[in-house]
Amino acid sequence: MTEGLTWGFPVIAYLFLAGLGAGALTVSASMFLRGGDPQRGMHVDTARYGAFLAPVPIIIGCGFLILELGSFEAGHMFRFFNLYLVMNLSPMSVGTWLLTACIIISLAYAYTYLKEAPGLTQEQRYTWRRLLSWIAIPFGIATAVYTGILLGAMPARPFWNSPILAMLFLLSSLSSLSTGVAAILLLRALFPSNRFDPETERQFNNSGYILTSTDTMLIGFELLVIFLFVMFAHLTVGNVKEAVSVILAGGQLANWFWFGVVIVGLLLPALIELYYVIPRLVFHGEFVAPRGMEIVVPIAILIGGFMLRYVVVVAGQITGPIGL
Repeated sequence: MTEGLTWGFPVIAYLFLAGLGAGALTVSASMFLRGGDPQRGMHVDTARYGAFLAPVPIIIGCGFLILELGSFEAGHMFRFFNLYLVMNLSPMSVGTWLLTACIIISLAYAYTYLKEAPGLTQEQRYTWRRLLSWIAIPFGIATAVYTGILLGAMPARPFWNSPILAMLFLLSSLSSLSTGVAAILLLRALFPSNRFDPETERQFNNSGYILTSTDTMLIGFELLVIFLFVMFAHLTVGNVKEAVSVILAGGQLANWFWFGVVIVGLLLPALIELYYVIPRLVFHGEFVAPRGMEIVVPIAILIGGFMLRYVVVVAGQITGPIGL
């Protein structure tokens, strides 16, 4: 459905990947600060997955954005550098510097997790890792929010720029954090660290519980935002109501939204995660999730996160513009 649209797959991929990377960076830094004591080592292994993951999707996503700007066309190989020559409060200018800073911070943060980081002692690695964690969290959140703000700069598109815009920002931010958690869980399941003693196993399961319960909470907030989004669509009138109708029953994107985003990406993962979280939350039992769950559920969340960006980007283009 992206054929003939001004913004197609590269922009959708950029919004998804940049949000995922920013979410992974935020979650990794938060996990480290939560239990990153070098003597105990709690959550450090889990934080390492997010640290090594975070810069990769952000860099790839920015590559897609550069591709969309036409920088690889003949005579325009370095056109994207123009974004660095102008410093103002426009979304593109702010986003350029924000993404650049986030990439640098994520790479530096990942460097501190290398077992043999040249130029840094073990104590220095921990010191820099802690400092960069405090810096990474606000930059990660800002990058996640920016993936929604970029669309809000289009005043002629009622799906993107309307009273529901704040909810889109919130939904995009929550989805970025959720996909970041999902990606870390998926990496843990596909590339498990060595766990030979009961204490290491307990810490690994404890980290899994924190990530899974956090993801369940984020999905709950996403579902609440979607509910408010749909309720507003029923109550409003005019261009906004017509724009939002494309994701409601009978709309062009209704199946993609309700099946791809809500059912596959949110409801099913939340129900499965609750099945394993409730015994620990209510009865204080052990959290032990099968490897299959830690693979299937994150994949479903990642699919839903991508479909959300797809629906939002396409819906904003097939329902506008309106007069300014």
